[in-house]
Formats: sequence, C-alpha cells, structure tokens
Amino acid sequence: MRRCTERERDQLHETFTSLCRIESPSGRERACADWVTAELRRLGLEVAEDGAGPRAGSDAGNLLTRVAGRGEDSILLSAHLDTVPLTAPVEPVLVDGAFENANDGILGADNKSAVAIMIELARRLSAGPEPPEIGLEVLFTVCEEVGLAGSREFDASLLRSRFGYVFDHATPVGEIVLASPTQYRIVAELRGRAAHAGLRPEDGRSAIQAAARGIAAMRLGRLDPATTANVGTIAGGTGMNVVPERCELVAEARSLDHVTADALATEMVDHLGDAANATECDLDVTVEKVFKGYRTRATAPQVVLAERALRCTGYEPRHIQTGGASDANSLEAQGFPCTNLADGTERNHQPDERISIDALDGMFEVAIALFEEAARGV
Repeated sequence: MRRCTERERDQLHETFTSLCRIESPSGRERACADWVTAELRRLGLEVAEDGAGPRAGSDAGNLLTRVAGRGEDSILLSAHLDTVPLTAPVEPVLVDGAFENANDGILGADNKSAVAIMIELARRLSAGPEPPEIGLEVLFTVCEEVGLAGSREFDASLLRSRFGYVFDHATPVGEIVLASPTQYRIVAELRGRAAHAGLRPEDGRSAIQAAARGIAAMRLGRLDPATTANVGTIAGGTGMNVVPERCELVAEARSLDHVTADALATEMVDHLGDAANATECDLDVTVEKVFKGYRTRATAPQVVLAERALRCTGYEPRHIQTGGASDANSLEAQGFPCTNLADGTERNHQPDERISIDALDGMFEVAIALFEEAARGV
C-alpha cells in the first residue's frame, strides 16, 4: 500500500537534489546545517544546535528538532550532514532511473538521501490538521565520516524517544544491521637517525625500515569473518639520498568482538615496538578507541518494529552484521537503543555513487511506515 503521494515524492526529489548541491565535507557543514535549519523552521519547527562543532572539528553543531505528538511517545530518526571530500561539484542527474553526479565525483547520497527523507517526513507530519498520535525526533549530525565525531559529542540524554534509527548503510533496502564493530586507531611515529645514504649509511638508522619491518609482521586484511586490520597511511623521509630519520603511519583494527579488537590493536603495537627495538629506533604511539561496537538482539523492540515496517512496504527484512560504523554506534554507547537500516545507496564514497529513485522513494515509504507502526505500538 503506497503511503505517499506523487506530490510528496516530487518534493522529496527536489529536497534531495538541493541538499546534494550543497558542499558539506566533514568539518564544513555550516551551509548544509543552515539550509536544513531554515527548511525545518519554515515548517514551524524549532531547531536546537548543540555546541559539538568545535569539539568535533566542524563549523556547525548537531541539529535536533521535534514534531510534537498527542501523546508522550516518540521515535528518533537520525542522519548525518557531512560527506567524504568532494573531487568535483555535485550536479544530480537521472541516469537509467537513478540519481548520479553529472561530474566525476561523489553524489552525496550518503547520507543526504536520509536527510531528505527525514525532512519530508517532518513536513508530512507538520502539515496534518492535528498533531500525530506520537512524536518524532530528528537528529542531524556533523563529522560522521571522520570517526563519528559529531554524534560522539552529542548528549543522548536530550532524547525523549525510547529508541531510534539511522538510515546509513549502503546496501539494499530491507537489511537491518544487528552488529557493528569496535574500532581502534593507531598512530605511530618512528624516529631513527639521518645520514648520507651513499657515504655513511651505517651511521643512520632508518625509520622507514623500522616501520616496514613492523608492518610486515602484522596480520592485515580480513582476519576472520568479524575482524579486519589495515595500515592506511605511511609517510617519512626527506630525500632519496638521506637515511630517513622519521616515519609516521596510521593503522586501524576492527572487530565485532570487543576483546578481539583490543587484543589485535595491542598486537599491532607490539610488532611496531619489536621493529623499533630491532632497528634501534624510538617509537611514539597513540591508540584511540574511535567507536565501540554493539550487538542488538533480533527480538529488540526497534528491530521488530523495523521488520513490520519493511514488510508492509513490500521489503523482506534481512538481518546483517557490518564491518562499518554509523551514528548508531555513538548512541548505543550512551545507552540509547538505535538500529541502522540499509538505505539503498550504491557505491558510496566512490565517483560513481548513485541511488535509484525506487530506493529513495522506498526508504521514504519505510520511514512513514516506521512512524505509523510505532504509533500502533511495539
């Protein structure tokens, strides 16, 4: 049963394409936050912006708005305003039934399809002749793409809902994320001794050699179905003919099992320590838990509700676990139950990113169904 009108779908497409055209890479969400705030205020809604911006590294804070209901109950929907860095301006075009960027760069459907959907759900509920039966809270976060920095700074005690959802998994609509990993970031600096590489190499101590030795000892890639490790960047040296005095690297360890993630990060640091000792280099290393993983029971109220909403909009629910994270990790870490739902975005973070009209419209239908099913009770 279709829940939205042709006019609502057209408005959704207009809102989505307008959002995509606004550049909002992590840290520079101000223009997008101002646009969203203005749009919500035109609907007669109050918008509160928190002070997370400076702490998260952004020029804007997280936005929270509410559509009041007749009762005390409400549900939360959340999306992030930022995108990965742009390599070209965004001009959305329709190609074979899907929105793409006419230029060689990301579209920004991750996560502006969800932002648009949530704005349009708020528009739908605000336009009714009387308040809806339950309320809706909508949270728009900043700096999600850089370690969930915005949502990590958000105070979840401000929320009145019992549970919530993010629409932020670039897989087919119908998938429900029940598990997300813990991630550790490892930043290491190795310091050796500079020397002329052709005249006095024996007087030098190569920091790059030390880093290479440590990396070679690491277990990298997919270690098991729940665990991955990666060295993402490495930089060092000053010239071809100089034994490199310094080398820096950034690595990560992830696992759906927190104990495994912790042990893997420790193992990677130990390999760097052994390599530094073997090459007579010094090592400075910092390890940061970027986000904490979570597991959700298949019988949790928000999962059961999502299954109902998906089925009544024509999608068969599928439970998955993911190697990625979302703002749901941050909210779960604060004790707020939150489930990530796949939104149908394809090839996010790539120049050929796209989202089909069917997926965009379908997730709008799912959002409406979530609200309607929540009003009927879990």
